[in-house]
Amino acid sequence: MESKPKNPFLTVDAIIEIEGGIVLIKRKNPPPGWAIPGGFVDYGEPLEAAVCREAKEETGLDIRLVRQFHTYSAPGRDPRHHTVSTIFIAAASGRPEAGDDAKEAGIFTRETLPQEIAFDHRQILEDYFNRKY
Repeated sequence: MESKPKNPFLTVDAIIEIEGGIVLIKRKNPPPGWAIPGGFVDYGEPLEAAVCREAKEETGLDIRLVRQFHTYSAPGRDPRHHTVSTIFIAAASGRPEAGDDAKEAGIFTRETLPQEIAFDHRQILEDYFNRKY
């Protein structure tokens, strides 16, 4: 019997620039902490559509994609399973409001980032603030 290959899950995240800061959401579900808004790509869905959908679901914001930032793929980046995430930089206006699996949404600067950040999102944010990619 032939076994099916085990593949990583494909995800997207949006670093949303707004009012001189960026939007983070506080997660309702494990793993705990604040995170860059994002989630899983649906079958047949382009990455760009997925990131706009996820941002809207979690923050209530309609985003405008500025550019693709980088893809992160380390097997241990999500403690639940192996994910590969493409990060986009986006712009928005308005006030973020938590929705879907977010229990809070806020605007942060590099200096005001929360202590508890989920996944590898602290590293992603450091790369962003340092304009590494």
